[in-house]
Amino acid sequence: MIPYVREIKFDYGACDQVSPLIRRVVANNPGPFTYLGTVTYIIGKGEVAVIDPGPDLPEHLDALMAALQGETVTHILVTHHHSDHSPLARPLQEKTGAKIYGCAVGGQAVDSVVITEAGHDLDFTPDIDICGGGAIFKGPGWTLEAIATPGHTSNHICFALLEENALFSGDHIMGWSTTVVSPPDGDMTAYMESLDLVKARNFTTLWPTHGPPVPDVDPFIAAYIAHRRAREAQVLKAVTDGHGRIKDMVPVLYADVDKRLWPAAARSVLGHIIDLERRGILTTDGQPGPESDYRLAG
Repeated sequence: MIPYVREIKFDYGACDQVSPLIRRVVANNPGPFTYLGTVTYIIGKGEVAVIDPGPDLPEHLDALMAALQGETVTHILVTHHHSDHSPLARPLQEKTGAKIYGCAVGGQAVDSVVITEAGHDLDFTPDIDICGGGAIFKGPGWTLEAIATPGHTSNHICFALLEENALFSGDHIMGWSTTVVSPPDGDMTAYMESLDLVKARNFTTLWPTHGPPVPDVDPFIAAYIAHRRAREAQVLKAVTDGHGRIKDMVPVLYADVDKRLWPAAARSVLGHIIDLERRGILTTDGQPGPESDYRLAG
């Protein structure tokens, strides 16, 4: 079982100092994919970086500007292009003049029928592209490193705060829930590799863009990985038991999950199946898709 961390005390629009170098402002956009809302982080004092400005809500922009009064924003950093993370980047830039850093949206199609997330900001284009990771950002007393973590989306980036051995994990790892991996933009193979990459860094704290921080990182990520491998085993058992279609698997595999999330769950199952097909464990006629009938290879 994943040791979820869900308790968080905050007021919408308030700016809270949550560590020596980190302040937090929570947007009022709660929902089944955003939990209690998008968490925007401000790093440092005086000359600061802002991570995940959030949804395009005027009141959230006002709250950020109040928190930033008298300071200079040197970097606007975006983990990925979903509409609960990136749309406020341009309005914040207009107020502050800071450049936007992130990874541009790739050419992957977006499923227009099944809404599996808070939405896609397909217009997101950073001023400076950091897709490959490795970029370093500095301010007075703080250093951030971009880490490429594709999987949840093809363009997902996490940011490590080196002075606190902390990681701003976006939607890659969240304390309140697992993340959606929805093909074609989401990729389960890449996601599992990215989880291993983050685990190997031995961070002390994770700061997701939704919910509270994760303080006991190593066992949490290990449980996250174990959960995905267990789900993979469940998919294989479902196929073995004759449930070859995703629409027949989801009610069985996600019986204890809010039915509003079943369409997203179906996309994650597809992600697992595509990964298993690549590894030669499952097969189907033609290209793997949401309506395909799957069977064990060989």
